[in-house]
Amino acid sequence: MLQKRMTNLWVALILCIGSVVMLAPFVWTISTSLKDQRNVFEIPPKWIPDPATFKNYVTAWNDSPLLSGFMNSMIIVVFVLVIGLFVSTMAAYAFAKIEFPFKDTIFLSLLGTMMIPFSVVMIPQFIGFSKINWTDTLLPLIVPGLFGNIVVIFFLRQFLAGGLPNELVEAAKLDGSGFFRTFWTIALPVAKPAIAAQAALSFMGIWNDFMGPLIYLSSPQKQTIQVLIASMQSQYMGSSNYPVILAASIISMVPVILVFFFCQRYFIESMAISGLKG
Repeated sequence: MLQKRMTNLWVALILCIGSVVMLAPFVWTISTSLKDQRNVFEIPPKWIPDPATFKNYVTAWNDSPLLSGFMNSMIIVVFVLVIGLFVSTMAAYAFAKIEFPFKDTIFLSLLGTMMIPFSVVMIPQFIGFSKINWTDTLLPLIVPGLFGNIVVIFFLRQFLAGGLPNELVEAAKLDGSGFFRTFWTIALPVAKPAIAAQAALSFMGIWNDFMGPLIYLSSPQKQTIQVLIASMQSQYMGSSNYPVILAASIISMVPVILVFFFCQRYFIESMAISGLKG
């Protein structure tokens, strides 16, 4: 019993140290965003700004088109997240519970595409989208995501394979339910925790995407929030106005923090059910 308590104590201590290490940069970012420019490099450094000021947030919001960046990023997120996640869930259900020719071969082929780095397809994609005059629009960032995400399909397939009993699917078929009715009334409610977890992860990935908007968007009014913050670095870096840049970064984090806060309980629940089954 004593050895078990000591083990738990060491594990808790290690986790606490890891948490401090992980949170320290985030706390320092918030602290610096509340400082005056002349106090950023003061020695010794102060974690609690004195005095604290919110003028950096006002400057970041007024001196750059963060609102348009928010709207552009949100448009991409809404379309890709809603439609793409729905398509991914249907594909995952098909791979998990429906038998059709070459199912395993197709699934393994899809997984194989995950090994292709973006740098390999970046130029061909740009050439293709430029041929149809989609550059400097949000379409190259939206349309490909509408057809699902391989990582999401894989995760949801594992979840449904282990968390959705075959008896429920067979009972629905005996009651006369087709593919879409079974999917809508049985698979979706069962997969709700996994879908919520993947929605949060996908939201963070889409919201924080930098390379795609940087490649396809050139007009300032069409740029996403992350590209706008990067452009602020060249605007304020010469004057070493780091508090304004970090204030803009904190503003861009707010939607991600809110989504993670409301969906965090689904991460553990979905992982516990899916595991490595299937």
